[in-house]
Amino acid sequence: MNNNRIAIIGAGISGMSTAHFLRDKYDITVFEKESQPGGLIKCRRVNGSLFHTCGGHVFNSKRQDVLDWFWSKFTREEEFSKADRNSCVFMDKNGTSLEHDNIPYPIENHMYLFDEATQTAFYEDLEEIDKVKGLNATFTDYDSFGDFLRWRFGKTLYNLYFQPYNEKVWRRDLTTVPMSWMEGKLPMPTTQEMRDNNANKVEEKAFVHATFWYEKKDGSQYIADKLAEGLDIRYDSDIQSIKLVNGKWIVCGEEFDKVVFCGNIKDMVNMIGGLDIEAFKKPVANLEYHGTTAVFCEIDKNPYSWIYQPSRRHESHRIICTGNFSETNNYLSVAKDRITATIEFTDEISKEDILDNLSRIPLNPKYLDHQYNKYTYPIQDANTRGMIKSLKDALSPNGFYFTGRFADWEYYNMDVAMGAAMDMVSNI
Repeated sequence: MNNNRIAIIGAGISGMSTAHFLRDKYDITVFEKESQPGGLIKCRRVNGSLFHTCGGHVFNSKRQDVLDWFWSKFTREEEFSKADRNSCVFMDKNGTSLEHDNIPYPIENHMYLFDEATQTAFYEDLEEIDKVKGLNATFTDYDSFGDFLRWRFGKTLYNLYFQPYNEKVWRRDLTTVPMSWMEGKLPMPTTQEMRDNNANKVEEKAFVHATFWYEKKDGSQYIADKLAEGLDIRYDSDIQSIKLVNGKWIVCGEEFDKVVFCGNIKDMVNMIGGLDIEAFKKPVANLEYHGTTAVFCEIDKNPYSWIYQPSRRHESHRIICTGNFSETNNYLSVAKDRITATIEFTDEISKEDILDNLSRIPLNPKYLDHQYNKYTYPIQDANTRGMIKSLKDALSPNGFYFTGRFADWEYYNMDVAMGAAMDMVSNI
């Protein structure tokens, strides 16, 4: 180890991963404004049952280097259970002749479960797509997220599912969402694959990420707590200033050679002193985002992991059946025919409105608790990535780096955040 000191701001998954990647070579200090680690993956117990306070985080990765590192920190079979992803879409039967209201996910592979008229319209859409977009349309052949959904899956599915669901999540005209923001996050089935998958009744388990690993006890908080072990984390440290003085960064009165910021970029640009980054403050201040209200409930027992809700009868877009992820998530007071779950709403919603919405949501949800998270979904425009890259280029020569969902302003899952930290560290 050399004598260089690095300050890491934030003990979420990005900050703690970064600390582990650097700790063998540098003297690392992590500053965390809360009293416990975890950031967006924090959990807490309510009446003995486990509440994921922002989503329902599970682990898997397409990156072998991320998998190798993660499993070097945990004992897979002892600490985790492997589960099949069993997701569905809850459709409204109102005004349709649907035989099923629970359509397996992904919906485009299960159109054979719809009524004959809907199936006919879907296959006519696929023919239209082939004529207009061609058989080999790529990611760059679409003008916007809305254009992609309309011309990748057809107007029937767009009207039934993709538009109402995504408008509940993003609360905006989908044609204003740039494709660059969605790169790497979207399914890209061809029309022929959709035809074949329906003809052959392909199940979800045939796809990548059809399985995941989940902690046997305490959910993603277990990951956070274990990654925190052995790190020098200064809790309850609400950093207001990070200033460059004579080639050293001053954080909480201490000198550091480098800083890695893993919090919110909106806070970061106002903390930094000693460098001229004034040109970045307005575009960073203008970055858009959504929060979520996570509502912890008891619901009727079901076989699902995630339930997507395009219904316009209520405002919730997703139910995460965390009670199915581990038996330890359901306390003894939960009846055998019930499990716990998190029901998500975009942005802040009052308890009165929560209770009103729950009365119209399937599975008889019973309210237990809720938490509003101001920052959950970062929203990009066509200039966001370029602006953030320019800011990184301006800061890194001075020993200041940043990564994380709201530092990079990217919609990272837990494993993607780990991979981004791994990539960033390679440049230090």
